[in-house]
Amino acid sequence: MTAASNRPVALVTGASSGIGLAAATRLAKNGFAVFGTSRGDGATAPRGVTMVRCDVTDDASVAEAVETVIARTGRIDVLVNNAGLGLAGPAEATSIDQARALFEVNVFGLIRMTQAVLPAMRAQRGGRVVNVSSVFGLMPAPYMAVYAATKHAVEGYTESLDHEVRGFGIRAIAIEPANTRTAFDANLVRAHGNVPGYEGVDARVDAMLRGMMETGDDADVVAGVILEAARAAKPRLRYAAGRGRLLSRLRRFVPAAAFDASLRKQLGV
Repeated sequence: MTAASNRPVALVTGASSGIGLAAATRLAKNGFAVFGTSRGDGATAPRGVTMVRCDVTDDASVAEAVETVIARTGRIDVLVNNAGLGLAGPAEATSIDQARALFEVNVFGLIRMTQAVLPAMRAQRGGRVVNVSSVFGLMPAPYMAVYAATKHAVEGYTESLDHEVRGFGIRAIAIEPANTRTAFDANLVRAHGNVPGYEGVDARVDAMLRGMMETGDDADVVAGVILEAARAAKPRLRYAAGRGRLLSRLRRFVPAAAFDASLRKQLGV
């Protein structure tokens, strides 16, 4: 064990940019020994963060990354499952291969990482699994249906897992940001089917995404909520972040017909 093991240890996936980078940096500044993951070998480590290579879609890569952290520190106190991709376009135009690839990262990658750290957390009788979900895990996302489906899956997995692991002193928590200023739009996968009747959708989706990025929260806003969830003595199951707080309240308390009418008007559907 290294000196880092005297501090709580956090492992953050997808830490080379965006919310993952902000979360790793914020945790490191607040007393955590932080390990961040990236699929490539050349990711620059932010100050106070040790980067390790990890592809969340690969069993061996995940196992090696978790073993590396435990060998260095002897424990993992917080896992932040942040690695993820986006996919936009009509649901009808989204191929099964595209949908499967998205679920492999956003859902199965998250499950794979969680299963890899839970034995250590059970042995130490404590830990936090912090899953970066989305307000699209609570509400519809026209032209991002498969992406929304992955986040709905994350919500269901997190809530169910939380009941299973509480007896070991472990909590599972969902973070629900809204639009956040990251490279999400630049890295987005596009539905590649050409289906008659959806002409003009790509332009509308592009405009929607530009607006989301321009008006979105800073990634550090979400990072602050992740830190709160990681340190809370009695954590909640769900933490909405930034503009996600308003959308979460609207989804829960506004009548469905009124909510849907407003959504359709804003998106032009």
